[in-house]
Amino acid sequence: MNDALETSLRLVRAQAALVKRFDARLSALHGVSFADLAVLRCLGQAEGGRMRRVDLALALGLSASGVTRGLIPLERIGLVVREPDPRDARVAYAALTPTGRERLEEMERTAGEVADDVFADEVWAGGGLAALVDLLDALPGVGDDSGGPDAAARRGARREARDGARGGQPESADNRHG
Repeated sequence: MNDALETSLRLVRAQAALVKRFDARLSALHGVSFADLAVLRCLGQAEGGRMRRVDLALALGLSASGVTRGLIPLERIGLVVREPDPRDARVAYAALTPTGRERLEEMERTAGEVADDVFADEVWAGGGLAALVDLLDALPGVGDDSGGPDAAARRGARREARDGARGGQPESADNRHG
């Protein structure tokens, strides 16, 4: 098997394992999935805590119908509401409710604990996690290239912070993982 395909399959397995861990904890404590958290975070970071459904779909890499299906349970439990656009009846917004914002903060703390646990191994210390972020960002459609006009600045800031932590020395392939 070629290296690129093997790497792709490993990434898919890693993603499935991560989602399973996040889902188990978020479901047990908050009654939501990792996908629900992604939707809520996107809304929480949006101006006014609301987004057009089509923009939410684009931000999450989902279809408009997929976002609509994902929002239904969040609406039922009062974390999100549907808001019509007063100027255009064809446009619908998804908006975070005050309860949704409170619960989002709790969910993010839980998810942060899971993430800290996942990346607690020493292999991630000393720049390993930052190196992984940079490598993932380099994948087409995954990284900061789709994250807005200041994406390059965020990548540069991460590199500077990482290099500064090593006394200004760029990370070499030899010391990247240990």
